Amino acid sequence: MPFQTAAAGPPAQVVQFRSEIEPLVRLLEETPRERLLEDIGLRVRQGLGYRQLLAALLLAGIRNVQPRPVGFKFHAVLVIHSVHLASRFSPESDRWLPIFWALDTFKRAQARDAQVGDWSMEPVVSSRVPPPHKSRQAFTEAMDQWDEAAADAAIVGLSRAVDARQLFDLFAYYGMRDFRDIGHKAIYVANGWRTLQTIGMQHAEPILRSLAYALLAHEGSNPATRDAEADRPFRQNRQRIREIRSDWQTGTLSPAATVDLLDTLRHASTDDACSQVVALLNRGIAPQSIWDALLNAAGELMMRRPGIIALHAVTSLNGLYFAYRTTSDDTIRRLLLLQGTAFITLFRGQPESHPGFNIDQLEPSRLEQGGPEAIDDIFSAFSYEANLIGAGKVLAFLQRKQPPERFVEAARHLLIYKGDNSHDYKYGSAVLEDYQYLSPEWGQRYLAASVPGLHGSASPDHALMARTQAALRG
Repeated sequence: MPFQTAAAGPPAQVVQFRSEIEPLVRLLEETPRERLLEDIGLRVRQGLGYRQLLAALLLAGIRNVQPRPVGFKFHAVLVIHSVHLASRFSPESDRWLPIFWALDTFKRAQARDAQVGDWSMEPVVSSRVPPPHKSRQAFTEAMDQWDEAAADAAIVGLSRAVDARQLFDLFAYYGMRDFRDIGHKAIYVANGWRTLQTIGMQHAEPILRSLAYALLAHEGSNPATRDAEADRPFRQNRQRIREIRSDWQTGTLSPAATVDLLDTLRHASTDDACSQVVALLNRGIAPQSIWDALLNAAGELMMRRPGIIALHAVTSLNGLYFAYRTTSDDTIRRLLLLQGTAFITLFRGQPESHPGFNIDQLEPSRLEQGGPEAIDDIFSAFSYEANLIGAGKVLAFLQRKQPPERFVEAARHLLIYKGDNSHDYKYGSAVLEDYQYLSPEWGQRYLAASVPGLHGSASPDHALMARTQAALRG
């Protein structure tokens, strides 16, 4: 088997990474948690580059932390791209803070993994790797049959045989096919791939092995031989996409269609919601109006029922929407649109008899201050006022034609200094990114609905921030 735990027998040789990165990965693995930030701070002062550290952090995570279930301690890997986004769009003074937070998160995950079997990734078995001309078929057959060993060997051959675009399309396809692990598979595809694009495709092979292994996680018997609820929407949508008109990617933006679909997503079955999306596309409605509804439906869930399930509706849609914007494959884009619809209904569960908050009916709240100073009013409200009032203040700020970037920059700054878990980073980075891809009115409402998952100004700073700043100063 490609992956093993220490409990299964004597420790096997672990996979080795490229020579230029392996020493740094081992440093992250072997340095005690209580010393790691100070040791890395010294190396940064001596010239260690950001991208090199990001690569080592990702590789250390995939070698040491089991990607099953695709969540829990594996958030040390899932969160890396979200951390990178926070770093990338922050001022130079804050650039290193998120990645140092992620270093500490890795050490905690590494310790937890050691307590439950000490999982590790084994080296490739070269004799099992199919030749280049057979690797794509071998990979798709293995993934379709949920065959872990065959998929592991095939992805090695495939990663050496095809270009990055083809690899992404395959993982986008398999990352959306089932609803196990509440959307984390789609999240891993997007965040893992995006981090890989940042650190370089020379590191692709072990990362894609980890990703393939994660996507094959399931409960019970082989999903290929049964009709599990988690797999049913994908199987139905594979048939449903044939009903969509050939020129479906053109169409007219329609706020009314977005409102209608939002209402459907509040109460309809998965099957009925997906059928309505097909009908809207065939009526000439632009796909953008559908994505406007899907992401705002996720934001609406977060306002109605703040918590881990609604939060993952937001982060899963972020992953699916990224895949939609990235792939050029027509079939995969159709499926992503329909699977995004299905995911929203599955996150919603049974319709509520009195759902309350409707995002399209949110009204602006009174702001105590005007202009840029209103930002202080908004983020102080997060700490002591109801989410509805806080969301209304955000909407009022944006409807006054204030640049949304002011809100985003303030929210990101608070995320960096006050975020204390992986979900803070995953959620914050998702909403602060996705609003810009929505139609302007719906982007405003989506940002306003993000309030329950963001930090207010009264939240305490994370203790690691002061420690990191001291480590970087020396």
